[in-house]
Amino acid sequence: MGQAAGLSNGVYMGDVYVEIIVENFRDRVLSESGYLETGKVRAEKVKVLADSGCTILALPQDLVERLGLTIKREGGIVTYTDERKEERPIAGTLTVRVGDRSMETDCVVAPPTSEPLLGQIILERLDLLVDCKEGKLIPRPESPYLPMLKLK
Repeated sequence: MGQAAGLSNGVYMGDVYVEIIVENFRDRVLSESGYLETGKVRAEKVKVLADSGCTILALPQDLVERLGLTIKREGGIVTYTDERKEERPIAGTLTVRVGDRSMETDCVVAPPTSEPLLGQIILERLDLLVDCKEGKLIPRPESPYLPMLKLK
């Protein structure tokens, strides 16, 4: 992923949208263990808003249901841009692929048909920056090929 190929899908009024792949992690484990046919692993390509102001991945309820994700717990309090607060369920586990970088994570279950959001935790873990000028995600210059993780 030295280049940001495949990570750009457009800029709309300063917003950066990218296509990612989300996949049911449990399905993949079952497939790799021989208990599920590879073609039955639930995954989708999704156009998301890369939102560095958002903390975590937020996926609409209808997509969470299609992926067959399990509600892990009720109760993540989300704060919307208009300062409303609402309790939303947390679902998982899923694999998120952005270009050739991937990670496992949970997600906030947003209302049905809402806009999917790719938040700061995923961007930091995959070591990606939002390039608003070019309308794409780019690898951090210090880590063009693999994510660089800090330990202390």
